[in-house]
Amino acid sequence: MGRADARRAAQGRKRRAKSKGKKGGIRRFFTWKKLLGAFLGVCLLGILGFVGLYLYVDVPDEANADATLQSNVYKYADGSIMARKGAKNREMVKIDQVPEPVQHAFVAAENKTFYQDSGVDMKGTLRGILNTLRGQGKQGGSTITQQYVKNYYLSQEQTVSRKLQEIVISLKVDNKLDKKDILAGYMNTSYYGRGAYGIQAAAQAYYGVDVDKLTVSQGAYLASLLQAPSQYDWAIASDAGKKRVQERWAYTLDNMVEMKWLSADDRQKQKFQEPNKPKPLPGVAGQIGYFINAANDELIAKGVDEKELMAGGWNITLGIDKKKQQELEKAVKRKLTDDLDPARRKVDADAQLGAVSVDPGNGRVVAMYGGAGYTKHYRNNATRVDYQPASTFKPLVLASALENHAKTQSGVPITPDTVYDGRNRRPVVGKSGPVGFAPPNEDEHSYGKITVQQATNNSVNAVFAQMGVDVGLDEVKKTAVGLGLDGKMPVKPAMTLGTMGASPLQMAGAYATLDNHGKKVEPALVVKAEHGSQETELPDPVGAQVMTRGTADTVTSVLRGVVNDGTAKSAIGNTSYQAAGKTGTSDDNKSAWFVGYTPKLVTAVGMFGEEAKGGKQVTLKGTGGGGRVNGGGYPAEVWAAYTAAAIGDDSGGKFDLDTDLGAGVAPANTPQPTVTPSQTPTQSPSHSPSQTPSHSPSQTPSQTPSQTPSRTPSRTPSKPTETPPASPTADGGGSGRNNRPGGFDDFG
Repeated sequence: MGRADARRAAQGRKRRAKSKGKKGGIRRFFTWKKLLGAFLGVCLLGILGFVGLYLYVDVPDEANADATLQSNVYKYADGSIMARKGAKNREMVKIDQVPEPVQHAFVAAENKTFYQDSGVDMKGTLRGILNTLRGQGKQGGSTITQQYVKNYYLSQEQTVSRKLQEIVISLKVDNKLDKKDILAGYMNTSYYGRGAYGIQAAAQAYYGVDVDKLTVSQGAYLASLLQAPSQYDWAIASDAGKKRVQERWAYTLDNMVEMKWLSADDRQKQKFQEPNKPKPLPGVAGQIGYFINAANDELIAKGVDEKELMAGGWNITLGIDKKKQQELEKAVKRKLTDDLDPARRKVDADAQLGAVSVDPGNGRVVAMYGGAGYTKHYRNNATRVDYQPASTFKPLVLASALENHAKTQSGVPITPDTVYDGRNRRPVVGKSGPVGFAPPNEDEHSYGKITVQQATNNSVNAVFAQMGVDVGLDEVKKTAVGLGLDGKMPVKPAMTLGTMGASPLQMAGAYATLDNHGKKVEPALVVKAEHGSQETELPDPVGAQVMTRGTADTVTSVLRGVVNDGTAKSAIGNTSYQAAGKTGTSDDNKSAWFVGYTPKLVTAVGMFGEEAKGGKQVTLKGTGGGGRVNGGGYPAEVWAAYTAAAIGDDSGGKFDLDTDLGAGVAPANTPQPTVTPSQTPTQSPSHSPSQTPSHSPSQTPSQTPSQTPSRTPSRTPSKPTETPPASPTADGGGSGRNNRPGGFDDFG
């Protein structure tokens, strides 16, 4: 070997030695023995920590606040107490009063290994702790013992420390108590919805029987309810909720078969038994029961846990103004219920009324009328969404037209002055021709050429059906949803006449947004909700701009014409305050509406025909001894009486409108028309007419929809091209609450 080869060999040996030394250094720190030792050390520390926790945490001597019936306190806007809702609907029962198959149903639904486990599901609990640490909210994984411990000894709080307490106490309770006692405690402390705490109250609330009479099928339903009481209550559940609770009911019964508690043959015989309709609880008579339920529903919808809320200990302040509430109830009594005599007229027993009054500045619900009383009529008429809003929807069609800068089929921009064809049963035309919809006007009346302003005053169906197609039905829906209506409304031409379902609460919110110059108003009943020292953060009822101020103010200006010269004029009459609004009367006269507002107060009044015994929708015709019940009758009269009293000495202010269109903002210094009613509709006035009383009709504009019209009278309906009936107002305005028999207002 040469000298150079020897040198290279020596360098290679040095590199290998150096590399070996590095590896050895790393291995010194990460040998498998040291890693195993570290792992065992951590495990030992965990065990010692748990042993210490087990020795430190004792089973509480007393039950928690919920088990001792803590109340929720509900207050008016001024802080005075409205109600204390704390006498829990609960009756404790012993385990031997619960049929054994029903006991098994609860175990099968919640914790199949209950009779064998040690009271804790460590795998599920660790998963729950990890999810809590990740901020993923409430998680399952608790055994029946753990749920009983949480219900009876602890709180519904979701923290790691509370979960560790639950584990330790559950292990001790499992050692201390018999499994049957734990199961009885669990069934007696759980909340089942409908204000029912405990299985005995639940058996009565859902099936009208005592617990010892429950069947396997009924027990499986009650056990399934515990997962989500509100979502799974058959009376109020959505279609999806009904499907899920039936699936959980079947899951429970299948588990019973698996655990040998139910034979396969008996399982096949089980039929899902729908629970009874809910009955009101005592102590919540009058409007207060409606307030409490609506406030609870609102808080749950805004993220408050239902079980936490029903556990008690909450201070809840509502925006209800006691003076305004009293005035609303007085107005309903004077203008409606004093006029009803169910003993003489069966139809009078079917009349229901709901109303919501909102401050458009802050979005608070200041008054609400839900019906005859919570203990007399369980369903809140102010929040129900199963009746058509009818023509009160038409202003939303106009708002969509203005917001989208829509044009007629002839290319004319849609404004309050745009002329439409108001003929009765005129086929609605789209870009490709007729769309297969030709709605009748009220009383089959034809109006000929008529402006949008006049069509709104007289609620002409033919005009708004065509306008909706001109705007685009999808755009109309988008506008309506943006104003707070339900997004499930079907997109079809009839929607322009208000054929979807809507509540007085929703309509009050939509009109409040118009009143608030296009800023979204979502009416809120709850102003503040406190639980102990913590206050729940609630969203601001007044949100972002959802339509331009110009659009909102123009619609308001147009709706002033309905009050001044349109279908609501006779009911509301001359007022000392400025007002805007719209009437509505649905197909078959099953509902009648007036939604109106001043600059400071928005109120929606809906009247509904509901069969007194069966609950199905029926006509209002004949109520109070008259003919058809129109929106300009009882609803507008209730609105007017309430509004005048509610604003009192305050004139309500004047509308600050950023628009030069509509009946509320007319051209200044315009002369009287030179034409007379006898002139033919084809004649054109040489100058713009001024505002004239509604009993002095002006000349009808002669322009066709393809022409750009000149300024039309702001407060004067045009002379129809056909001879009108004796009372030519549409939508139930007329001269009285039930002024005409028969007829048709809004296509349903």
